[in-house]
Amino acid sequence: VQTCALPISVELTAPHRPIVVLGASNVARGLARLAATVRARANAPIDLFVAAGHGRAYGVSSRVWARRLPSILASGLWRALDRAQAEKPLALLTDVGNELLYGLGVAAVAGAVGEAARRLADRGARLAITGLPLASIAGVGAVRYRLLRSLYVPGCLLALDELQEAARWLDDELRAVAANLDATYIEQPGDWYGLDAIHLKRPRLDTLWDSAADAWGLPVAPGRPRATLAEWATLGTKAAEVRSVARVTRLTRQPVIERDGMRVWMY
Repeated sequence: VQTCALPISVELTAPHRPIVVLGASNVARGLARLAATVRARANAPIDLFVAAGHGRAYGVSSRVWARRLPSILASGLWRALDRAQAEKPLALLTDVGNELLYGLGVAAVAGAVGEAARRLADRGARLAITGLPLASIAGVGAVRYRLLRSLYVPGCLLALDELQEAARWLDDELRAVAANLDATYIEQPGDWYGLDAIHLKRPRLDTLWDSAADAWGLPVAPGRPRATLAEWATLGTKAAEVRSVARVTRLTRQPVIERDGMRVWMY
């Protein structure tokens, strides 16, 4: 898969520890909490590389309203990681499954996630992979599913029972990927999720980031790391390196934030 080429870039010059988080809407919603957690627990300069966004997919480009993002596999993340030449990364792969709603089969989705995991493993990463929220998905009834499908993915043709079966199969595939690459597999209980069954309750975002940090072997920080209002506002206004809005390509120089021993890179 070819990665996006972007002429504007910033070379990494200081030895920061790379932390890579791949996902979709839950990563986007919890980015400020994620930054606060890794900053407190790593206790060292960090490069936080994030490939996420609402509706994001690992193997295909995705569109939400007028905004389109390249697939995670085709993003500039991989070029940036190779340029870093730093310590071995810590990495989390999460928010898997949007492609099922876009019409891709389980094998294709698992293959894309597996390829992303292998690329990270080849770079010496210590990996964690979250499973699908099967209990949450199993608790969705027909009426709620039709409502959620019409709101989030109106073009989805999967019946509820087909989606639930595909989710179980995909979860098995993710477990196999984790086992093959010696990655930590993180369970996601149903009570982590809200009414729509796919978005974590906001306090549970902290639980997810702590679970990833535990898997990476980072020491526990005293107290609960908190993002400041300024960090929430700043990260909430930043965008991926390459995106399309109303069919116009937009480019954002990286890193989007560089302060207090942390640089944040978004792809």
